[in-house]
Amino acid sequence: MEDGFIRDLKARSLVKDSSDVESLFFSGSYVKGYLGFDPTASSLHVGSLLPIILLKRFQMSGHIPFVLVGGATGMIGDPSFKNSERSFLSDDEVKYNVECIHKQLAHLIDFSSDRAVFVDNAEWYKKTNVIEFLREAGKYITVNYMCAKESVKKRIETGISFTEFTYQVMQGYDYYYLHTKYGVNLQFGGADQWGNITTGIELIKKKTSDVVHGITFPLITKSDGTKFGKTESGAVWLNRELTSPFTFYQFWINRSDYEAENLIKKYSLDSLENVNKLIEEHKQHPELRILQKKIAEELTIFVHSKEDYCNSVRMSEIIFGNSDFSSLKQINDLKNAFSDDMCLSFGRDILNSGTYFDFISKTCIPKLFTSNGDLRRSLSGGAVSVNKVKIKDDHQIFDKDLMVDGCFMVQKGHKNYCVVKVLV
Repeated sequence: MEDGFIRDLKARSLVKDSSDVESLFFSGSYVKGYLGFDPTASSLHVGSLLPIILLKRFQMSGHIPFVLVGGATGMIGDPSFKNSERSFLSDDEVKYNVECIHKQLAHLIDFSSDRAVFVDNAEWYKKTNVIEFLREAGKYITVNYMCAKESVKKRIETGISFTEFTYQVMQGYDYYYLHTKYGVNLQFGGADQWGNITTGIELIKKKTSDVVHGITFPLITKSDGTKFGKTESGAVWLNRELTSPFTFYQFWINRSDYEAENLIKKYSLDSLENVNKLIEEHKQHPELRILQKKIAEELTIFVHSKEDYCNSVRMSEIIFGNSDFSSLKQINDLKNAFSDDMCLSFGRDILNSGTYFDFISKTCIPKLFTSNGDLRRSLSGGAVSVNKVKIKDDHQIFDKDLMVDGCFMVQKGHKNYCVVKVLV
């Protein structure tokens, strides 16, 4: 009988490429599988959330996830399907990023009682010299084999450095090291990692004759085909200091129906039976946005907390609903509720503005309004409010007492807004 974990992955359309992985699970014993993250930043983003949830599912099925953060490979850069070379990070930057990501992952995956293992490949690469690496790994993987990988073919045409060219061998050696030291026999990765994964499978086979396996999951894209997790303002981070819980919640609640149906199957930790019921309910009443609310709730609680979720729902009701100034004042810690990309900071001189037109013109162009003309048209159309107070015309006197927690939330309609922070 096929393992429940694999069966569930397939039912959720989470298997893109795989080796004969079913044979690994037929034994009935637990499997040790690993997935790697490169520490290119101090936080992971929503593009990394799918692999994290996949590891969580793997763990919930009774298996043991190994989470690798590439303290060594992160200093090289993975060329897979990239158009150009990555910029090098310093040793200190990489170490800091590894520490931050380790803390972040410890909040999302249960590492207690050896239920999961965290590793940093700097642990073994910093003990390995160039000659040893070439003998241990380079000897077994031919240049012909490496050049045949789809992940590097395009880069070979346009130019690829020897440094990035060797990345797939380094990742293959990671797999070999984890297999021989810990018994890891399964590697997960995004669809763009299949070439690197099979290099590891090949290296292990040649060096040990052992058969190990790999699974890739499809890369998630938005309905317009662009990369998922990117917005006009940039990446949506899992770190609350970079992307506030409210902005994180808003990212999910604003998915289209098409995206929500696709995402909830892949991201929800609820049973597929319950997910399919929700999908049917949503199709009957799409105006209720059942799927968007479910995925926004589940993921905000998973990444942040139940309290952050409740606060985000309350903020959404106040900001985008028919609330008033008194309701806005009820938001706890308003100045830290929004991500930096939604905020603009100014000195206290801005409080001397004579009219709201002056204030908004100095602060929210071009962030929210394209020009003074756009601002005037919006004002005349009754589409502008400041801290939930409707601004009726371009002569209305500015009231600095409308400030809440050092902030003015300027809205254009219901959905478009920016926050002006007044620096003390």
